[in-house]
Amino acid sequence: MSKSPDAFRTISEVAEELDLPQHVLRFWETRFKQIKPMKRGGGRRYYRPEDVELLKGIRHLLYAEGYTIKGVQRILKEQGPRFVVAVAEGGAMLAVEDAEPLKQAVPVSQVVSQKRETPGDDRSKLQNALTELLECKRLLDQVR
Repeated sequence: MSKSPDAFRTISEVAEELDLPQHVLRFWETRFKQIKPMKRGGGRRYYRPEDVELLKGIRHLLYAEGYTIKGVQRILKEQGPRFVVAVAEGGAMLAVEDAEPLKQAVPVSQVVSQKRETPGDDRSKLQNALTELLECKRLLDQVR
């Protein structure tokens, strides 16, 4: 029996739908203040349909577009959650012009694929992204 599209989902259902481990969803809750599942007795999480859509958008930006966590945080702050959901659904496009003022929101693949010498400012952005990735890896290794 499948649930109604408007039904709340448990963390295990959301993790399965997004093909992510549950600890990643819990980690994202600490990094993205817009993710606020309802918590019932015993701390059990229930995600609203709009929470799941936002998580899909965040997943798309992080994994498909190559944004950093800080980059997605900045997009959420400046463009809002609806924009993130629309990007994942293909309703909004992230152009280089949109990303340029966002500084750290430029996808890593875009910075790496450029055929020019990296100035010090871009180099520091890449170093920050690497540091953030290494910290994420360290946290994941702790969980395992």
